[in-house]
Amino acid sequence: MAGGEPSWHSGGCHCGAVRFEVRAPSDVTLTDCNCSICTKTGFQHLIVGQRDFRLLQGEDKITTYTLNTGAAKHTFCAVCGIKSFYVPRSHPDGFSVNFRCLDTTDSFDVTLQPFDGRDWENAKRLPPLEA
Repeated sequence: MAGGEPSWHSGGCHCGAVRFEVRAPSDVTLTDCNCSICTKTGFQHLIVGQRDFRLLQGEDKITTYTLNTGAAKHTFCAVCGIKSFYVPRSHPDGFSVNFRCLDTTDSFDVTLQPFDGRDWENAKRLPPLEA
């Protein structure tokens, strides 16, 4: 995240079974990862700490998928299949929210930062979450 006064924004999956809120500033840097799962899902990462994410409903509708090391916990709505957030390998103490799953995004000033997730082990590491 880059700057601006943080505020809460709502979002969710396609069918509405899973709803969440995320606190983010109006000026955000999104990670644009080229790994296989992010490319196929069109995921644009808004990475936040645990205190900046609230699951409002649908905990019972969430299913989890892990691959490779199992460090990332990819969560999907079991009803519609949309991956609106997950616990990323890069930040296991936070959440990566799919920016495209926010209800409105027009109030944000967005910068996209490429990340070479296809070559994870040699990729430039993402910065840690702010304390």
